[in-house]
Amino acid sequence: MRQPTIRDVAERAGVSKSLVSLVLRGSEQVRPEKREAVLRAVRELGYRPNAAARSLSEQRTRTVGVLLNDLRNPWFVDLLDGLNSLLHDHGLHMLLGDARLNRRTGQDLARPFLDVQVDGLVVVGTLPDPAALGEVAARIPVVVAGARETVPPGVDVVAGDDEKGARLVTEHLIGLGHRRVAHLAGYGAVGELRRRSFEAVMRAHGLGERMPIEAGDLTEEGGFRAAVRLLSRPDRPTAVVAVNDITAVGVLSAAEELGLRVPHDLSVTGYDNTSISRLRHLWLTTVDNAGHEVGRRAARCLLDRLDGPGGAGRLHLAAPTLELRGTTAPPSRTD
Repeated sequence: MRQPTIRDVAERAGVSKSLVSLVLRGSEQVRPEKREAVLRAVRELGYRPNAAARSLSEQRTRTVGVLLNDLRNPWFVDLLDGLNSLLHDHGLHMLLGDARLNRRTGQDLARPFLDVQVDGLVVVGTLPDPAALGEVAARIPVVVAGARETVPPGVDVVAGDDEKGARLVTEHLIGLGHRRVAHLAGYGAVGELRRRSFEAVMRAHGLGERMPIEAGDLTEEGGFRAAVRLLSRPDRPTAVVAVNDITAVGVLSAAEELGLRVPHDLSVTGYDNTSISRLRHLWLTTVDNAGHEVGRRAARCLLDRLDGPGGAGRLHLAAPTLELRGTTAPPSRTD
């Protein structure tokens, strides 16, 4: 039996072949009734586009490289879901690469994607040398998602508003009555933005002398070690603002080991509203960093770049919200 062609779809829908192509590429320039006629014809005929032929005719591979800095960070799951949903709607497929593994093996971070001729690249998370993206950005569209480092010209950046998110959670704890609030900080531009915002809020409330800060590495183990140091102090804090949810899990483990009850003896907050924070036995107060929205916006930026290359890079910030759960409460003792 002969496979239906794009011409068959056009005849069944009563439109031109070029309009069918626009619909299949996810173009927003098609009227809804025409789009529905084409999609109905596609379903009725069982039409399947020939990806190889389409790639040749468009001089595209219909693939997007996604370079992920840390496969262990659960926040990136929401981001990737938002990214992939919009790319898929426009007929594009993701190829995922592990930046951490590439660095360990000494491999050029973006070279594998260029070798397979992806149409564009989305870099997810903090990279040690964002300037290295300059050569790639000169050849294909590049978007950075979930990081705030300085990037080469022409590269869009999409992230959550880290300063606002840190302010929300710090003001929440101060509003509960906490005066000795500590921060377990991260690294990179995102970690720096969250730390500076925490410090600014504490100083604004006259608490600049009561805000111990410990450096962390964004892992549970790093959070545990830093929290043990903090909570073993004679003037231990009554609340801890962790740079992310994974770090906060380490804080919860340290509190339990030291015999502290959360939130009665210690309030703990995370950041990112990952699936970890929503586990019932943790039920962590955290900041929703709009991961799904960041992913969708990153996809939108890339699609815009594919349709119209060039132009200055743009910064897009998604608004965070505070998720109140069971790990914060007023302090049981006064400072």
